[in-house]
Amino acid sequence: MDSVTDAPCSYETTDGSFCRSLVVIPEEGPDAGALVSLGEFSTTERRFAPDVAVGDSVIVGYEPSTTSYFFADRDRRLPLFWLVVLFAVVVVALARLRGLLALVAMGLTLVLLVVFVAPSVLDGHDPLLVSVLAASTIAFVALYLTHGFSPSTTIALAGTLSALALTLLISWLFFRAAQVTGLATEEGLTLPFIAEGVNLSSLILGGAILGALGALDDVTVTQVVTVSELSHQNPALRARQLTAAGIRVGREHIAATVNTLLLAYVGASMPLLLLFAATDQSLVMIANSELIAVEILRTLCGSIGLVAAVPVTTALAASVMGTRMSPRTSDRPKRIPNTPPPVAADQTETSPRPDWQDFGPRDGLEL
Repeated sequence: MDSVTDAPCSYETTDGSFCRSLVVIPEEGPDAGALVSLGEFSTTERRFAPDVAVGDSVIVGYEPSTTSYFFADRDRRLPLFWLVVLFAVVVVALARLRGLLALVAMGLTLVLLVVFVAPSVLDGHDPLLVSVLAASTIAFVALYLTHGFSPSTTIALAGTLSALALTLLISWLFFRAAQVTGLATEEGLTLPFIAEGVNLSSLILGGAILGALGALDDVTVTQVVTVSELSHQNPALRARQLTAAGIRVGREHIAATVNTLLLAYVGASMPLLLLFAATDQSLVMIANSELIAVEILRTLCGSIGLVAAVPVTTALAASVMGTRMSPRTSDRPKRIPNTPPPVAADQTETSPRPDWQDFGPRDGLEL
């Protein structure tokens, strides 16, 4: 931004209002490096006048038909870049190699969404089928890349895909029953003019499936690790006992995750929620609007899939961990943690108790 000037408007006004004039130096385009005026913005309505200062970086648009420039947005790329760097440093510092692999998996997920999902939908393919294929691929790549090729990872993948299939079935039934059109948002109204063949209702459903995948991965991996750790700490536990113990842990995880999903969707829709609240409509009518109904459908259908993922994944993990236990090991008496091993009866009275002198040098011995 080269200059920002607040002065009386160049056109005649009856209220004596002021206008803000902006002069920028484009970094590219036909006038790169030259001073370009963006015209006047009335300061009467502060929300329409850009709040910028000299030296700020802004994004400007260019209209070839009129050879004019216009203010588009502020330049937020630098703070976003440093936030990404900070996020990567924190993840790698805490999780180390696992964190680095998780960042790689996240990058591959983003590439898959941009390179495969978006072009496939724009080419006329069914958005739901594309989203399901992408979700399955993301689950496969992310789990094996982050956690390695192991039976535990395979169990987590099987649990994730099983719960994802159930989520797909329930979401398809209730999205169809609710007759979601996808035309309730500005993006939904604009997209048909850009890509005529896109099925918006199928696109909304596919987005719900992709949104549920991240939470499913979290639940399934946690359940597999829980069952594996229980089996490692007590190899005598059988499959039924591992399943019961794993589900008890999963209940607490599900309670927190379901609330997390709700808060995530509500947090993203706070302006919309306030807009509906300002109209003094009843809660039932607000929920009936498609904008809010879609979020309710996403939250509840995804939560059902999360709840189902706990017993499915836990049972799969317990069956595998239980079969890996040898019969001789299972017949051994259980040992209470942090207790010394049992001592034979003929050694209890003949074996002397350890004394500090036993660990020191003895007289007459050369060290």
